[in-house]
Amino acid sequence: MTRPAVAEPQGGLRERKKAMTREALIDSALRLFDQHGFAATTTEQIAASVGVSQRTFFRYFATKEEVVSAAHNAVDDDFFARFLAKDPAIHPLEALRAAAVETWQSLDERALRSQVLLSKLYDSTPQLLACRLRNGAQYESRIVAVITSRTGIDPVTDLRPRLVAAAFGATMHAAVCYWMNCGTDGVHGAVRTIERHFDALGPALTGPWHDRPGATAPPS
Repeated sequence: MTRPAVAEPQGGLRERKKAMTREALIDSALRLFDQHGFAATTTEQIAASVGVSQRTFFRYFATKEEVVSAAHNAVDDDFFARFLAKDPAIHPLEALRAAAVETWQSLDERALRSQVLLSKLYDSTPQLLACRLRNGAQYESRIVAVITSRTGIDPVTDLRPRLVAAAFGATMHAAVCYWMNCGTDGVHGAVRTIERHFDALGPALTGPWHDRPGATAPPS
């Protein structure tokens, strides 16, 4: 997932300008990575595309990898705010699903475009594997922490929080990959794909696999 529309920053005009510059650097970096490749794109090119100096770039990001992580993490903050707001009585997986759907529904055109570019970048850049794994691990750890705060369950002695976090992450990854491969037909298409994947999760894990039309059951 990528970031939703930018929230209004606090602190007056100066802070708003800083937030706008940061967002512009992220947007331009993703676009240049898509056009030229991650390795071939320089921080100087990213800065120049926004009309700032390379020194200004480094005030916001120490490396190109940090830009990618920033794009990855911005939407996560919105998602976790929605997850935390859910009724603790709701099953954690259902609360996660609802938060994910709401987050995707809130994406504007720019944010959706960034999601596409970020997904393509991860898939085409082996250099970012460590970054992707690190972001994914942090994402799951945050989910576990929220589930723990919502339920009081100790994830050290109870396997369920980590299993739910892993199942949610895997389902979202599968849904986004499917959506990307089918033509990325906008926010509504993405949300439908996410819903379909969560609808299929339970039957895929515990339901019969030989009752679909044309299926042949194994010999007894």
